[in-house]
Amino acid sequence: MDATPDYIADFSAFLAASPSSYHAAAEVARRLDVAGFTQLIESENWIDAAAGHYVVRDGAVIAWSQPVGAGPTTPFRILGAHTDSPGFKLKPKPTIGAHGWLQAGVEVYGGPLQNSWLDRELELAGRLVTRDGTERLVRTGPFLRIPQLAVHLDREVNNGLILDRQRHLTPVFGVGDPFEADLVAHLAGLAGILAADVAGYDILTADTQAPATFGLGHELFAAGRLDNLSSVYAGLRALIERSRHGAHTGPISVLAAFDHEELGSQSRSGASGPFLDDILTRIGHGLGATGSNRLQSYAESWCLSADAGHAVHPNYPERHDLANTPILGGGPLLKINANQRYATDAHGAALWARTCAQANVQYQEFVSNNTVPCGSTIGPLTATRLGIRVVDVGVPLLSMHSARELCHVNDPPALAAATAAFFAPEV
Repeated sequence: MDATPDYIADFSAFLAASPSSYHAAAEVARRLDVAGFTQLIESENWIDAAAGHYVVRDGAVIAWSQPVGAGPTTPFRILGAHTDSPGFKLKPKPTIGAHGWLQAGVEVYGGPLQNSWLDRELELAGRLVTRDGTERLVRTGPFLRIPQLAVHLDREVNNGLILDRQRHLTPVFGVGDPFEADLVAHLAGLAGILAADVAGYDILTADTQAPATFGLGHELFAAGRLDNLSSVYAGLRALIERSRHGAHTGPISVLAAFDHEELGSQSRSGASGPFLDDILTRIGHGLGATGSNRLQSYAESWCLSADAGHAVHPNYPERHDLANTPILGGGPLLKINANQRYATDAHGAALWARTCAQANVQYQEFVSNNTVPCGSTIGPLTATRLGIRVVDVGVPLLSMHSARELCHVNDPPALAAATAAFFAPEV
């Protein structure tokens, strides 16, 4: 892996190019093209799926690097992540307003830390689909703001902010008469198409403040969408590195970057859907695998479910387990939960220990305080769907689900280095 400053600089560029899951999938595809990978179309016959290939399905992308000597029972090493982040999604009939303001009708997407989205310059980003099915990516740049009520008009606000999702989280984007404005037409114009041709859209908000390092020695890194583009980018870097070595033996390396994890993953491009199973089945078919061969392959396969986790918060230490308090800069997390909210078990912990030792990477264990139930990841979903062993890992963060999250500059490249070792395990 590159030295940390170079990694963070390129990661920042990746984040800036990825304001929505659709942009993230497109940016992954662009970088794979540059690295010599070839895109495959699901509706077409795959004559040769060897070497480096990828498939884009909506806001998700799966890419793989196949060793020359791969056969019908060759196992897979999969890095599973997700491209979406919490925020707000544009509703139908989105041009609204009152009292001289132009506003955008939005719906809450996932579980954003709502107050963090106030008083920020936001953009709209996503895809427009025309009546003939053509898809266009679009982004506005700084365009919206969710203005907070001044303290003079709510003297008790600092004693507890309560936000009504329908009334208080509607962003403004101008002044005027909403009957004379057309937000969709503005987006269509940016995409170079006619508003009348737009038949559907998936448009979300993103914070426009650029990623930045700061603090003593510039060791802290703040940006939007670290959850979970930190894992997507780490997997992408590791996969490209693996492909450059032109491996003749070893497992088939796979990057599976799903969409809709923040909603529960139940979609055709989410981890609960058939996307990964579809691609692994077609890779196996190209290697002449029978149904039995496929199960043999899965029995020796592993998935790293890589998703951001929680570092101990210095102002709220009581919210963490007292014996397991991971810190920023202490290395990527091994995420453990007795109730299988994370899929790590003893074998997974041993694999992660071997992998990090091979990569010369320090890691930390995370487990929740018993009174603060944790979220979940794609890990249990992948283990349940495919029967592949899964271990849950990720970069430690503060302010998860904020419009702007925080990590240490050393942790994302450490995750990438560990992923590279995972893809190329020592015999």
